[in-house]
Amino acid sequence: MPTKKLGSQTVALASPPSIIGHANVVGKKEGEGPLADSFDHIEQDDTFGEKSWEKSETAMQKMALASALDKAGQAASNLDYLFAGDLLNQCIGSSFAVRGQDVPFFGLYGACSTMGEGLSLAAMLIDGGFAQFTGVVTSSHFCTAERQYRTPLEYGGQRTPTAQWTVTGAGAVILAKDGPGPYITHVTTGKVVDKGIKDANNMGAAMAPAAYATLTAHLQDTGRKPSFYDLIVTGDLGALGKDIIRDFFHKDGMELANYDDCGTMIFDLKKQDVHCGGSGCGCSASVLTGYLLNGMRAGRWKNILFCPTGALLSPTSTQQGESIPSICHAVAISTSK
Repeated sequence: MPTKKLGSQTVALASPPSIIGHANVVGKKEGEGPLADSFDHIEQDDTFGEKSWEKSETAMQKMALASALDKAGQAASNLDYLFAGDLLNQCIGSSFAVRGQDVPFFGLYGACSTMGEGLSLAAMLIDGGFAQFTGVVTSSHFCTAERQYRTPLEYGGQRTPTAQWTVTGAGAVILAKDGPGPYITHVTTGKVVDKGIKDANNMGAAMAPAAYATLTAHLQDTGRKPSFYDLIVTGDLGALGKDIIRDFFHKDGMELANYDDCGTMIFDLKKQDVHCGGSGCGCSASVLTGYLLNGMRAGRWKNILFCPTGALLSPTSTQQGESIPSICHAVAISTSK
Protein backbone atom coordinates (compact mmCIF):
# COMPACT_ATOMS: atom_id res chain seq x y z
CA MET A 1 0.00 0.00 0.00
CA PRO A 2 1.60 3.32 -1.04
CA THR A 3 2.17 5.77 1.79
CA LYS A 4 0.67 9.24 1.75
CA LYS A 5 3.35 10.51 4.11
CA LEU A 6 5.77 13.13 2.84
CA GLY A 7 8.90 13.61 4.88
CA SER A 8 8.58 13.58 8.65
CA GLN A 9 5.37 15.52 9.36
CA THR A 10 3.28 16.01 6.22
CA VAL A 11 0.47 14.00 4.65
CA ALA A 12 -0.55 14.43 1.00
CA LEU A 13 -4.23 13.51 0.72
CA ALA A 14 -4.90 11.20 -2.23
CA SER A 15 -8.57 12.23 -2.39
CA PRO A 16 -8.64 15.83 -1.11
CA PRO A 17 -11.90 16.55 0.77
CA SER A 18 -14.01 19.47 -0.39
CA ILE A 19 -15.03 22.34 1.87
CA ILE A 20 -18.76 22.44 1.13
CA GLY A 21 -19.88 24.79 3.88
CA HIS A 22 -18.32 27.38 6.19
CA ALA A 23 -19.71 30.06 8.47
CA ASN A 24 -18.84 32.27 11.41
CA VAL A 25 -20.32 34.34 14.20
CA VAL A 26 -18.50 37.23 15.91
CA GLY A 27 -19.05 39.89 18.53
CA LYS A 28 -19.44 43.66 18.33
CA LYS A 29 -15.73 44.58 18.47
CA GLU A 30 -14.85 42.12 15.70
CA GLY A 31 -17.68 43.55 13.63
CA GLU A 32 -16.06 46.97 13.91
CA GLY A 33 -12.82 45.70 12.37
CA PRO A 34 -11.59 45.58 8.75
CA LEU A 35 -13.05 42.12 8.01
CA ALA A 36 -16.64 42.99 8.98
CA ASP A 37 -18.01 42.28 5.50
CA SER A 38 -16.76 38.69 5.65
CA PHE A 39 -18.66 37.69 8.79
CA ASP A 40 -21.98 35.86 8.57
CA HIS A 41 -23.39 37.19 11.83
CA ILE A 42 -22.22 40.11 13.97
CA GLU A 43 -23.89 40.11 17.37
CA GLN A 44 -24.16 43.50 19.07
CA ASP A 45 -24.77 41.91 22.47
CA ASP A 46 -21.76 39.78 23.48
CA THR A 47 -23.94 37.79 25.89
CA PHE A 48 -25.71 36.29 22.86
CA GLY A 49 -28.85 36.31 24.99
CA GLU A 50 -27.38 33.99 27.61
CA LYS A 51 -26.92 34.31 31.39
CA SER A 52 -23.18 33.57 31.48
CA TRP A 53 -20.21 34.19 29.21
CA GLU A 54 -19.57 30.45 28.97
CA LYS A 55 -23.10 29.84 27.73
CA SER A 56 -22.56 32.67 25.24
CA GLU A 57 -19.65 30.74 23.77
CA THR A 58 -21.78 27.62 23.45
CA ALA A 59 -24.43 29.68 21.67
CA MET A 60 -21.84 30.96 19.19
CA GLN A 61 -20.75 27.45 18.31
CA LYS A 62 -24.33 26.33 17.75
CA MET A 63 -25.00 29.30 15.48
CA ALA A 64 -21.83 28.87 13.43
CA LEU A 65 -22.34 25.13 12.99
CA ALA A 66 -26.01 25.51 12.04
CA SER A 67 -25.14 28.16 9.46
CA ALA A 68 -22.30 26.11 7.96
CA LEU A 69 -24.57 23.05 7.69
CA ASP A 70 -27.25 25.16 6.07
CA LYS A 71 -24.80 26.46 3.47
CA ALA A 72 -23.64 22.89 2.83
CA GLY A 73 -27.22 21.71 2.43
CA GLN A 74 -26.70 19.10 5.12
CA ALA A 75 -28.32 18.17 8.42
CA ALA A 76 -26.23 17.58 11.53
CA SER A 77 -27.39 13.97 11.48
CA ASN A 78 -25.50 13.47 8.19
CA LEU A 79 -22.14 14.19 9.82
CA ASP A 80 -20.07 11.08 10.37
CA TYR A 81 -17.89 12.93 12.86
CA LEU A 82 -17.72 16.36 14.44
CA PHE A 83 -14.53 17.87 15.86
CA ALA A 84 -14.80 20.83 18.21
CA GLY A 85 -12.75 22.72 20.74
CA ASP A 86 -12.39 25.96 22.69
CA LEU A 87 -10.28 27.52 25.45
CA LEU A 88 -12.52 26.75 28.41
CA ASN A 89 -11.63 24.19 31.08
CA GLN A 90 -12.61 20.72 29.84
CA CYS A 91 -13.79 22.34 26.56
CA ILE A 92 -17.30 22.86 27.94
CA GLY A 93 -18.16 25.39 25.25
CA SER A 94 -17.88 22.63 22.65
CA SER A 95 -19.32 19.64 24.49
CA PHE A 96 -22.33 21.66 25.65
CA ALA A 97 -22.86 22.94 22.10
CA VAL A 98 -22.91 19.39 20.74
CA ARG A 99 -25.11 18.12 23.55
CA GLY A 100 -28.39 16.85 22.12
CA GLN A 101 -27.26 16.93 18.48
CA ASP A 102 -26.75 13.14 18.23
CA VAL A 103 -23.46 13.40 16.30
CA PRO A 104 -20.31 11.28 16.82
CA PHE A 105 -18.03 13.74 18.57
CA PHE A 106 -14.32 14.29 19.13
CA GLY A 107 -13.48 17.05 21.60
CA LEU A 108 -10.12 18.69 20.89
CA TYR A 109 -7.74 20.99 22.69
CA GLY A 110 -4.99 22.65 20.71
CA ALA A 111 -5.56 26.12 22.18
CA CYS A 112 -5.73 28.66 19.33
CA SER A 113 -4.49 26.02 16.85
CA THR A 114 -7.63 23.92 17.31
CA MET A 115 -9.20 24.79 13.95
CA GLY A 116 -6.06 23.53 12.21
CA GLU A 117 -6.03 20.38 14.32
CA GLY A 118 -9.71 19.74 13.64
CA LEU A 119 -9.40 20.32 9.89
CA SER A 120 -6.39 17.99 9.75
CA LEU A 121 -8.16 15.12 11.46
CA ALA A 122 -11.48 15.67 9.69
CA ALA A 123 -9.77 15.72 6.29
CA MET A 124 -7.68 12.61 6.97
CA LEU A 125 -10.77 10.67 8.07
CA ILE A 126 -12.47 11.40 4.76
CA ASP A 127 -9.35 10.71 2.71
CA GLY A 128 -8.89 7.42 4.57
CA GLY A 129 -12.39 6.29 3.64
CA PHE A 130 -13.72 6.45 7.19
CA ALA A 131 -16.27 9.21 6.55
CA GLN A 132 -18.17 11.05 3.84
CA PHE A 133 -19.06 14.17 5.83
CA THR A 134 -17.20 15.72 8.75
CA GLY A 135 -17.51 18.99 10.61
CA VAL A 136 -15.15 21.24 12.59
CA VAL A 137 -16.15 24.08 14.90
CA THR A 138 -14.11 26.18 17.33
CA SER A 139 -14.78 29.26 19.43
CA SER A 140 -13.43 31.76 21.94
CA HIS A 141 -14.92 34.63 23.89
CA PHE A 142 -13.06 37.62 25.29
CA CYS A 143 -14.89 37.50 28.61
CA THR A 144 -14.51 33.74 29.22
CA ALA A 145 -10.80 33.93 28.41
CA GLU A 146 -10.23 36.92 30.69
CA ARG A 147 -12.02 35.18 33.55
CA GLN A 148 -10.07 31.95 33.09
CA TYR A 149 -6.58 33.06 32.16
CA ARG A 150 -6.16 36.51 33.64
CA THR A 151 -8.43 38.52 35.94
CA PRO A 152 -12.18 39.16 36.10
CA LEU A 153 -13.30 42.03 33.87
CA GLU A 154 -14.40 44.01 36.90
CA TYR A 155 -10.79 44.10 38.15
CA GLY A 156 -9.74 46.48 35.38
CA GLY A 157 -6.16 45.20 35.18
CA GLN A 158 -3.64 46.90 32.88
CA ARG A 159 -2.65 45.10 29.68
CA THR A 160 1.00 44.91 28.68
CA PRO A 161 2.08 46.16 25.21
CA THR A 162 2.64 42.57 24.00
CA ALA A 163 -0.83 41.40 25.09
CA GLN A 164 -3.47 40.35 22.58
CA TRP A 165 -7.25 40.62 22.56
CA THR A 166 -9.15 37.32 22.65
CA VAL A 167 -11.59 37.27 19.74
CA THR A 168 -15.26 36.77 20.53
CA GLY A 169 -16.15 34.50 17.66
CA ALA A 170 -16.78 31.01 16.33
CA GLY A 171 -16.12 29.39 12.99
CA ALA A 172 -17.39 26.13 11.48
CA VAL A 173 -16.37 24.12 8.40
CA ILE A 174 -18.14 21.19 6.75
CA LEU A 175 -16.04 18.78 4.69
CA ALA A 176 -17.26 16.22 2.16
CA LYS A 177 -15.74 13.42 0.14
CA ASP A 178 -16.98 15.06 -3.08
CA GLY A 179 -17.65 18.67 -4.01
CA PRO A 180 -16.49 21.66 -6.04
CA GLY A 181 -13.85 22.81 -3.54
CA PRO A 182 -11.86 24.49 -2.17
CA TYR A 183 -10.01 21.32 -1.18
CA ILE A 184 -7.71 20.35 1.65
CA THR A 185 -4.70 18.81 -0.11
CA HIS A 186 -1.93 18.56 2.52
CA VAL A 187 -1.68 18.48 6.29
CA THR A 188 1.50 19.14 8.28
CA THR A 189 1.10 18.17 11.92
CA GLY A 190 3.08 20.35 14.30
CA LYS A 191 5.39 19.37 17.11
CA VAL A 192 5.36 20.96 20.55
CA VAL A 193 8.03 23.66 20.75
CA ASP A 194 9.06 25.47 23.93
CA LYS A 195 11.77 28.13 23.86
CA GLY A 196 11.40 29.08 27.51
CA ILE A 197 9.04 32.06 27.25
CA LYS A 198 7.20 32.42 30.55
CA ASP A 199 5.25 35.65 30.02
CA ALA A 200 1.59 34.68 29.55
CA ASN A 201 1.00 38.15 28.11
CA ASN A 202 3.43 37.53 25.27
CA MET A 203 1.80 34.79 23.22
CA GLY A 204 3.41 35.97 19.98
CA ALA A 205 6.95 35.32 21.19
CA ALA A 206 5.94 31.98 22.71
CA MET A 207 4.18 30.66 19.59
CA ALA A 208 6.35 32.04 16.78
CA PRO A 209 9.04 29.32 17.08
CA ALA A 210 6.36 26.63 16.72
CA ALA A 211 4.95 28.33 13.63
CA TYR A 212 8.43 28.62 12.14
CA ALA A 213 9.14 24.94 12.84
CA THR A 214 5.91 23.77 11.19
CA LEU A 215 6.26 26.06 8.17
CA THR A 216 9.84 24.90 7.69
CA ALA A 217 8.78 21.24 7.96
CA HIS A 218 5.97 21.76 5.44
CA LEU A 219 8.25 23.39 2.88
CA GLN A 220 10.92 20.70 3.32
CA ASP A 221 8.45 17.79 3.20
CA THR A 222 6.61 19.05 0.12
CA GLY A 223 9.60 20.54 -1.70
CA ARG A 224 7.62 23.73 -2.18
CA LYS A 225 8.82 27.29 -1.87
CA PRO A 226 6.81 29.96 -0.04
CA SER A 227 5.98 31.49 -3.43
CA PHE A 228 3.92 28.39 -4.33
CA TYR A 229 1.20 29.83 -2.09
CA ASP A 230 -0.75 32.95 -2.90
CA LEU A 231 -1.03 33.49 0.85
CA ILE A 232 0.58 31.95 3.92
CA VAL A 233 -1.36 32.88 7.04
CA THR A 234 -0.56 32.02 10.64
CA GLY A 235 -3.10 32.10 13.44
CA ASP A 236 -2.92 34.89 15.99
CA LEU A 237 0.78 35.42 16.49
CA GLY A 238 -0.11 39.10 16.54
CA ALA A 239 2.15 41.93 15.47
CA LEU A 240 5.16 40.83 17.52
CA GLY A 241 5.00 37.16 16.53
CA LYS A 242 4.48 38.11 12.90
CA ASP A 243 7.69 40.16 12.95
CA ILE A 244 9.56 37.25 14.57
CA ILE A 245 8.44 34.87 11.80
CA ARG A 246 9.62 37.28 9.12
CA ASP A 247 12.93 37.58 10.97
CA PHE A 248 13.42 33.81 11.14
CA PHE A 249 12.83 33.35 7.42
CA HIS A 250 14.93 36.39 6.54
CA LYS A 251 17.88 34.72 8.30
CA ASP A 252 17.19 31.65 6.12
CA GLY A 253 17.40 33.82 3.03
CA MET A 254 13.65 33.81 2.40
CA GLU A 255 11.41 36.87 2.25
CA LEU A 256 7.76 36.09 2.99
CA ALA A 257 6.10 38.62 0.72
CA ASN A 258 2.87 36.59 0.74
CA TYR A 259 2.56 36.24 4.52
CA ASP A 260 0.00 37.55 7.01
CA ASP A 261 -1.41 36.67 10.43
CA CYS A 262 -5.05 36.29 11.50
CA GLY A 263 -4.35 38.18 14.71
CA THR A 264 -3.33 41.30 12.80
CA MET A 265 -6.01 40.91 10.11
CA ILE A 266 -9.16 40.71 12.22
CA PHE A 267 -8.68 44.04 14.04
CA ASP A 268 -7.46 47.48 13.01
CA LEU A 269 -4.41 47.74 15.24
CA LYS A 270 -4.24 51.53 14.86
CA LYS A 271 -7.89 52.33 15.58
CA GLN A 272 -8.93 49.50 17.92
CA ASP A 273 -7.31 49.10 21.34
CA VAL A 274 -6.15 45.49 20.98
CA HIS A 275 -2.41 46.06 21.50
CA CYS A 276 -0.63 43.33 19.46
CA GLY A 277 -3.81 42.01 17.81
CA GLY A 278 -6.33 39.21 18.16
CA SER A 279 -6.03 35.74 19.65
CA GLY A 280 -8.21 32.80 20.69
CA CYS A 281 -9.66 29.73 18.95
CA GLY A 282 -12.24 31.99 17.31
CA CYS A 283 -9.62 34.26 15.73
CA SER A 284 -8.18 32.08 12.97
CA ALA A 285 -11.50 30.21 12.69
CA SER A 286 -13.41 33.43 11.95
CA VAL A 287 -10.81 34.70 9.48
CA LEU A 288 -10.66 31.34 7.68
CA THR A 289 -14.41 30.78 7.41
CA GLY A 290 -15.00 34.32 6.22
CA TYR A 291 -12.29 36.36 4.57
CA LEU A 292 -10.00 33.52 3.39
CA LEU A 293 -12.48 30.97 2.05
CA ASN A 294 -14.72 33.68 0.59
CA GLY A 295 -11.65 35.05 -1.19
CA MET A 296 -10.80 31.64 -2.61
CA ARG A 297 -14.34 31.18 -3.90
CA ALA A 298 -14.16 34.64 -5.50
CA GLY A 299 -10.91 33.73 -7.27
CA ARG A 300 -8.65 35.99 -5.23
CA TRP A 301 -6.38 33.12 -4.18
CA LYS A 302 -5.83 29.62 -5.57
CA ASN A 303 -3.52 28.21 -2.90
CA ILE A 304 -3.44 29.12 0.79
CA LEU A 305 -1.38 27.64 3.61
CA PHE A 306 -3.43 28.04 6.79
CA CYS A 307 -1.29 27.68 9.93
CA PRO A 308 -3.11 28.39 13.22
CA THR A 309 -0.92 28.46 16.32
CA GLY A 310 -1.64 27.56 19.93
CA ALA A 311 -0.07 28.26 23.32
CA LEU A 312 -0.55 25.12 25.41
CA LEU A 313 -0.50 26.75 28.84
CA SER A 314 -2.98 26.84 31.68
CA PRO A 315 -3.49 29.24 34.60
CA THR A 316 -2.01 26.58 36.89
CA SER A 317 1.17 26.12 34.84
CA THR A 318 1.64 29.88 34.61
CA GLN A 319 1.23 30.32 38.36
CA GLN A 320 3.78 27.56 38.93
CA GLY A 321 6.33 29.43 36.83
CA GLU A 322 6.27 27.03 33.87
CA SER A 323 7.32 28.12 30.39
CA ILE A 324 4.80 28.03 27.54
CA PRO A 325 4.84 25.05 25.14
CA SER A 326 3.33 25.91 21.77
CA ILE A 327 2.20 24.21 18.57
CA CYS A 328 1.21 25.02 15.00
CA HIS A 329 -0.60 22.88 12.42
CA ALA A 330 -0.44 23.67 8.70
CA VAL A 331 -3.32 22.93 6.33
CA ALA A 332 -2.88 23.45 2.57
CA ILE A 333 -6.09 24.57 0.85
CA SER A 334 -6.45 24.77 -2.93
CA THR A 335 -9.18 25.56 -5.42
CA SER A 336 -8.10 22.50 -7.43
CA LYS A 337 -7.22 18.92 -6.50
